[in-house]
Amino acid sequence: MLERILDTNDFSVPARQIGRMRTQRPNGYSAQRRIWLRAGGLILVLAALLVGLTSCTSNAQPAGPPLPLVETITVSPDIAELYSEYPAQTYARDQVEIRGRVDGYIEQWLFRPGQHVRAGQPLYSLDLRPYRAQLEQAKGNMTQAEADLTNAQQQTSLLQAQANLAAAEAALVRAKQDHERIKPLVEQDAAARQDLDAAVAALRSAESTVRANEAAVAQAKLNTQTLLKTAQGRVQSYRGALQTASLNLQYGTITAPISGIIGDTRVSVGGLVTTSSEQPLTTIVPLDPIWVRFKLSESEYASLRDQLSSGDEASTTLELLLVDGGVFPHKGTIENTLNQVDPRTGTIEVQAQFPNPQQTVLPGQFGRVRLQTARRESVIRIPQRAVQQNQGLESVFVVTAQNTVEARPVRTGPRVGEDWIIEQGLQAGDRVVVEGILSVRAGAGVRTVAYRSETNDASATPLKGE
Repeated sequence: MLERILDTNDFSVPARQIGRMRTQRPNGYSAQRRIWLRAGGLILVLAALLVGLTSCTSNAQPAGPPLPLVETITVSPDIAELYSEYPAQTYARDQVEIRGRVDGYIEQWLFRPGQHVRAGQPLYSLDLRPYRAQLEQAKGNMTQAEADLTNAQQQTSLLQAQANLAAAEAALVRAKQDHERIKPLVEQDAAARQDLDAAVAALRSAESTVRANEAAVAQAKLNTQTLLKTAQGRVQSYRGALQTASLNLQYGTITAPISGIIGDTRVSVGGLVTTSSEQPLTTIVPLDPIWVRFKLSESEYASLRDQLSSGDEASTTLELLLVDGGVFPHKGTIENTLNQVDPRTGTIEVQAQFPNPQQTVLPGQFGRVRLQTARRESVIRIPQRAVQQNQGLESVFVVTAQNTVEARPVRTGPRVGEDWIIEQGLQAGDRVVVEGILSVRAGAGVRTVAYRSETNDASATPLKGE
């Protein structure tokens, strides 16, 4: 605006006067006068502006700073589930090392490392020709042994001895009859003494023959029994050899004893497999379920034992927290504990299992298990950021009914996720400042809005010992 004033001729002398002045004054006087006139006009304008500004300032009322805006929550009783977390490691309880049961060279490798194999699935095929030959030989020996057993069971020599004995006994009976018939005749002198002597000799001979045949029958029985048992033993022996040869032929194809994820092979095609090798061919790890081990102190174990005895399944259900911070979607259960306390650490190992149908968790991974330790009702809990700590003292800012702030000391309890449980200092209905704490002071007024948590998960588990 000042530039506009200087560019105009509002404060200049009228043209008629300027003309007279030019006729009466020297040439430089007119220009100097115009400069002084313009400067004077500028001073007057500035003075008028200053007066106007001063009057406006004197009429305006002073404005105070706006009240700070804070976010608050209204305290109400709630349910709190307290958890504890423990370092844990996964493992496979039924991991199996694959070894050869017979010696032989690998002809085929029937799997890919890292694939899922089923129980009974072929993994390696050895050179089976030696074992087929052994099986055929065992079959031949078995056939011969069975024939010998059949022959022994027929007992032909015993039957012959028994027939001879029967004939001797018949001759003895006839000799006795001749002796008994001739003896009275000789006593009556009706027959010659020589006939009686012949009858007696025949009787003695028949008796000796019978005794000899009885001994032959006994010997034949013994021989037959021995031969029969020998044949039976040979049959059993060859039957075992046949079974062994059949098993060796089966063992020539190495199969998976369990289902699981198989590792890499340590003996390639053409390599020799021996039963005495210290190194296994490969390993199979079952992943469903996956097992987890963690350790508890003696007092924690006593508390867990009480929970288990109570039969409350919810209080003994485990969650598995992975290294990447994620929570494993399947819940686990405690299966067993070891039978003694580790004297070096004073802890006892607890073993649990988790369903792992997608087989995403592998043995050897580290993580944490989460276990519910208590459930409390009608407790007051507020976000941790609302609590201020100073030299061991804890306090919160509470908004009164008059929308002023007061500092109130509190005593905190266990932590539940992002919240503290307040044991003392607050009651239902109190409005606690959560956001904007740095912009308020005790006794000052505030404006309030409802607090919105950044996460909806208020049941996160505290760290062990918190």
